[in-house]
Amino acid sequence: MKISASLRIAPALLALTFAAGAVAADVTPHDAPSHDAALPGDSIYQIDVPLVDQDGHTLTLGERSGGPVVISMFYSTCPYMCPMIIDTIKRVDHALKANGRARLRVVMVSFDSANDTPPVLKASAVKHHVDFKRWTFARAEPDGVRSIAAALDIQYRALPDGSFNHSGVLTLLDAQGRIVARTEKLGEVDPEFLKAVVAQTQPSQGPKPAH
Repeated sequence: MKISASLRIAPALLALTFAAGAVAADVTPHDAPSHDAALPGDSIYQIDVPLVDQDGHTLTLGERSGGPVVISMFYSTCPYMCPMIIDTIKRVDHALKANGRARLRVVMVSFDSANDTPPVLKASAVKHHVDFKRWTFARAEPDGVRSIAAALDIQYRALPDGSFNHSGVLTLLDAQGRIVARTEKLGEVDPEFLKAVVAQTQPSQGPKPAH
């Protein structure tokens, strides 16, 4: 589990995202998004990236504010790591009590802007048997993908065959979009990450992010 390092770098990483929007060596800069004064400066929700979900609805990450969110990135034709990412989140989800599970939202943002259209995302979500009331599979334009990946410290690179090399990261956001916990442990539940999710899904406010 890699929580502490991620939490220390979150404000600086967000600043880098707004200034550059870069995630890999071959990524070009991206214009800084507008900020919402109601959100803390280190909130992921400061990134004003238009998304389109599996049902064709337009949204932004900020529309998920108000409750805890597990966010990660994937692409629908990924043969191995992405199914493992989704399965790991489902394991965390299933480890929660019913009332906590009802409060948790999951957002999966695709790397593959060209091919992950809403119907493809919908088919992927159906394939993985997710709860459509709480899970969102979404796509963004390439510059938006870069901004989100940079903010989440997810590395990726498009390959000539249309696939992607990428890291596998699960990130927990609090109700205001601040990074609370982060893990790269896949295939099984990371106990420390689960502990953070449980704390955030309690009726009372979960622990504040470390700085």
